[in-house]
Amino acid sequence: MGSTYPKTGQTVVVHYTGTLSDGSKGEVIKGWDVGVAQMSVGQRARLICSPDFAYGSKGHPGVIPANATLTFDVELIKLE
Repeated sequence: MGSTYPKTGQTVVVHYTGTLSDGSKGEVIKGWDVGVAQMSVGQRARLICSPDFAYGSKGHPGVIPANATLTFDVELIKLE
């Protein structure tokens, strides 16, 4: 068996739910590069991404407010 931790550039398959601090749902952001890289296959984690690991001071107009902290519940399913 190979490594169960993802390598840089490797495709990962995950199941996730992302929410804003107020509970509304959003999309994937670059904070995942840090969080998912520390997960192993089959592991579940809650990634809490501060604005500097998410959409920053601009947010995503109409969807993500400026300076929003995002929370993602993630399960790493497999590596490809």
